[in-house]
Amino acid sequence: MAKIHETTAELEAGLASGINVTNDRVRILDEELLEAELVDDLVHTAVFGPGPVKDRARWIIRAAAHALGVKTASTHAFYVARGTGESSRDLTVPAFNIRGPTYDVSRAAIRAAKRAKVGAFIFEIARSEIGYTDQRPGEYAAVVAAAAIREGFRGPLFLQGDHYQFSASKYPKDPAREKKAILDLIDESVAAGFRNIDIDASTLVDLSKPGEREQQRLNATLSAEMCAHIRRLQPPGVVISVGGEIGEVGAHVTTPLELEAYMETYREELSRSGRSPGPSKISINTGTSHGGKVDAAGKVTKMEVRFDIHDAMSRLCREKYGLGGTVQHGASTLAETEFDKFPPVGTIEIHLATGFQNLLFDHPAFPKALTDRIRAWVTSDLAAEKKEKDSQEQFIYKTRKKAFGRFKKELWGLEDPSRSAIMDDMEARFTLLFKKLGVEDTQGLANRYAMMDGAPPVWSAPARGAFHSEMAAGEGE
Repeated sequence: MAKIHETTAELEAGLASGINVTNDRVRILDEELLEAELVDDLVHTAVFGPGPVKDRARWIIRAAAHALGVKTASTHAFYVARGTGESSRDLTVPAFNIRGPTYDVSRAAIRAAKRAKVGAFIFEIARSEIGYTDQRPGEYAAVVAAAAIREGFRGPLFLQGDHYQFSASKYPKDPAREKKAILDLIDESVAAGFRNIDIDASTLVDLSKPGEREQQRLNATLSAEMCAHIRRLQPPGVVISVGGEIGEVGAHVTTPLELEAYMETYREELSRSGRSPGPSKISINTGTSHGGKVDAAGKVTKMEVRFDIHDAMSRLCREKYGLGGTVQHGASTLAETEFDKFPPVGTIEIHLATGFQNLLFDHPAFPKALTDRIRAWVTSDLAAEKKEKDSQEQFIYKTRKKAFGRFKKELWGLEDPSRSAIMDDMEARFTLLFKKLGVEDTQGLANRYAMMDGAPPVWSAPARGAFHSEMAAGEGE
């Protein structure tokens, strides 16, 4: 069982046989010992240790990962190469929202990636997920890096902020406050090593206004402003990949005119800031919904994806604006036969979350006692979130994601044989998706185009409570 260190002195003494930690430097003394034993204690301390100790553990993990060649990186150059035709391979990069238990699930993903020589894959977390899964960017980055160390992974590590979304209800009441919340989250994420950030102001698109240009104006203007801010923060030699979104997932299917309206205003606004470049990809809505669609019994039903929209709009993205292509959200519950349709139509990235959540919670090996506790908690503590039109099973399906934070220790503490059975199936699912999305044998491609951090993370104890803690809308996936 992993040990959680209670003090910084105890933490560094416990690592001494494998890592030499001085005030602001980390030196690996025994790589095998670190991978096989020490990193488990480190990551549990980084998640469950006392405040200052977990901060130190997170920095040690990231610094050790960097020293071993696991370097946080941006997809920007690869997406631009795809957009300009320099890279012609049809593939769709999977971005996984790992809600929990993040260490074990990330390890499963990395094992599958190593076996298939996959380099083009992303770990991401949305603004809302940060809140209900209780995973700040610093924790998420450290846990994924620890998983990489544990599995002997080397190479670029793509971490992404997903759906850094403006709240449609809060922005009109206090625009400055909502904007500051996004800016603070960007600052926190970049400091944690996120080199890919998706800005989502599509919630503020106003379809009552005349013409696409006016409908998209606030979305594009705020997105450009956030992009300019990101450009000021990015480290030397790295262009952070910035994503935009023109159609809120679950709303109407987006159109080429909306994309052109968004991009024209975005470019004008970014030009005024004196910063460049703009986004590398655009998220569109193709008829899917976050979390999939479920019937009254809580069973996932079939969704239709407009692949023709991806085809038309990815061509527009590439030929007119030099972007990597379109991004698909809300896809993880699609039938397996749908996934290999994305690469040929130019979908550059696909976000996947709920399917893995379902695999965990609905797995035959998942402890029944914990299932019962989660259902009871959702029914009692989240009752106010139940909508009239939803059956009890639909309500539980849509709301149980919030159990990831409430039952975090229990999920991290799953024991064998349950844990092994679930993670084996997770690994098989990652393997299947890598194959269908065309990203097998992409380690060389990732190494060629990844814009990796050249310098190790700098030790700086975070000021507790300095970051905006209010989490709002912004579904993952």
